[in-house]
Amino acid sequence: MPGIDTRDIQHRCVLPFEALPAEVRLLRRSAVAQLGQWGVPSIGDEAQLVVTELATNVIKHVGEGTSATLILEWKGERLRVEMHDKSRSLPAPRAADLSAECGRGLHMLAAMTVDWGTVVTALGKAVWCEIELGAETACRRVGRAVAALENYQGCGGAGAGGRQREAALEESAIELIADLLHWTSARGLDPDDVLDRAQMHYEAEAA
Repeated sequence: MPGIDTRDIQHRCVLPFEALPAEVRLLRRSAVAQLGQWGVPSIGDEAQLVVTELATNVIKHVGEGTSATLILEWKGERLRVEMHDKSRSLPAPRAADLSAECGRGLHMLAAMTVDWGTVVTALGKAVWCEIELGAETACRRVGRAVAALENYQGCGGAGAGGRQREAALEESAIELIADLLHWTSARGLDPDDVLDRAQMHYEAEAA
């Protein structure tokens, strides 16, 4: 597979599944359970979001009930997540209107991970991304949040400085959180439960 040296892989897990809404929840649980077995449960929340986005894209753009495969690979300081399906149509980021309910998935994927890409395979394509496993979790989260907020609503406020920039970032943070709550609800998740889990994760890391 382009982009990864298989000689350095420490752990690898292959999870075939059918692209059905009910299967996505089971796929998330399987991924988190595997990370726990490997001893890296701290990135479980990030991995769940990535797996959900990738699996949902297969349902929406390839077809419900399609056979697909999730591959997790732990290599060095990164976890690589690959979603394989039978379509050769490669996804590409596109501009999304602020009122649009769809179109931000790849932008969110890019913001949540350190690298991502697509590649044509012998049977179709794979969309892959990598999550960093380094110890500097808090600093990484802050830097990633700033990058996501600066790009969230285009270039609005990007050239500003000082208080004006901070106000623009704060407003973007509020809008992003609201959009994420809509996203979780649309996928059958409980927004309050997601917020509680995020708060618990934040408090554990802050401690």
